[in-house]
Amino acid sequence: MLATFAVLGCLALSAMQASAVTPRPMPAAAALPVVDMEAVVLAAQIDPRRADNTLTPGAKDSVLAVERALQACNLLDARWVDGYFGTTTIAAYAAYQRSLGYTGLAANGLPGAGSLTTLGQGRFTVTRVIGPGARVQRDGYVIDSRTQAMLTETERLLGFRLVLSQGSYNPGGDPTSAGTHDGGGVVDINIDGLSADTRTAVARALRQVGFAAWIRNPTQGDWPWHIHAAAISDTDLSTQAQNQTGDYYLGFNGLANHGPDDGPRIPIQTWEDYQRAH
Repeated sequence: MLATFAVLGCLALSAMQASAVTPRPMPAAAALPVVDMEAVVLAAQIDPRRADNTLTPGAKDSVLAVERALQACNLLDARWVDGYFGTTTIAAYAAYQRSLGYTGLAANGLPGAGSLTTLGQGRFTVTRVIGPGARVQRDGYVIDSRTQAMLTETERLLGFRLVLSQGSYNPGGDPTSAGTHDGGGVVDINIDGLSADTRTAVARALRQVGFAAWIRNPTQGDWPWHIHAAAISDTDLSTQAQNQTGDYYLGFNGLANHGPDDGPRIPIQTWEDYQRAH
C-alpha cells in the first residue's frame, strides 16, 4: 500500500501543482533523457546475478534515468541511484509495476514497455522498445511470437525443423524445470536421435539468434536428453529464467549448481542484436 500511495501520490502531486499555477509563457523545455529499453532490460537480467557492482556495458545512463524516476516516486533510496540494476532496483521497479495494477509476470521487476513508458512520462523518453508479442501455439505448446520468430530463424540456419518437448507459460507443469517455464521465452527442444555434433550445432544456432541455450542430459537432473533455451530479454521471462539468462552472460550453466557454461561459446547477443546484423 505504501508503494502504491507513493507512486500515485507522485503522479497526483504533479497534476495538482500544474492546476495551481496560472498559465504563462514558458521557455522551451530541455530535452528529456532517452532510455534505451533494450539496455535496461538486459541490465535487469545480468546485474542481480553479479558478484560485484560492475555495470552492464552501455546501460548506465538509461538505468540511471529509470532509477531517478523511481526515486522521485519515493520507491528507491538515493544511495541506490547508481546505474546498477541490482536486486534493490528490481524490487523498487516491481513495487512500481504493482502500483499500476500489474500482477504476476507483469510485476516481477523486469521492465515492460507499458510500465516503462508510464514511468517515463515527463521524465524520459523510451527508445528501442521490445516485447514478447502475442501468444501462439507450436507443437501443442504455448509460446510467444518473439520466441517463435527466433525458433524459425534457428531452423533456417540449421536446415531442419525443431520439435518442442515443453513450451512457455507453463507454471508448475514440470517441477524439474524449477519455474523457468512459468513465463514466456523458454522452451525445451527434443533432441532424441541426434548425434552429439548435431546437438551441439542446434545449441550453437540457438545461441546465435539470442537464446541462452544448453544441452541437458539425464546425469544433471531427472529429465531426458533435451536442449533448454531461454530467449534473452523476453520481457515475459519468469524470475528464474531471468536468472538463467543473467548467468549465461556471466559464463555459468544456468543450473542450481552454478557450474561453468558447458555449451558452445560464441559472442552473446540478443534477438534484436541478431536482427540488426542480418
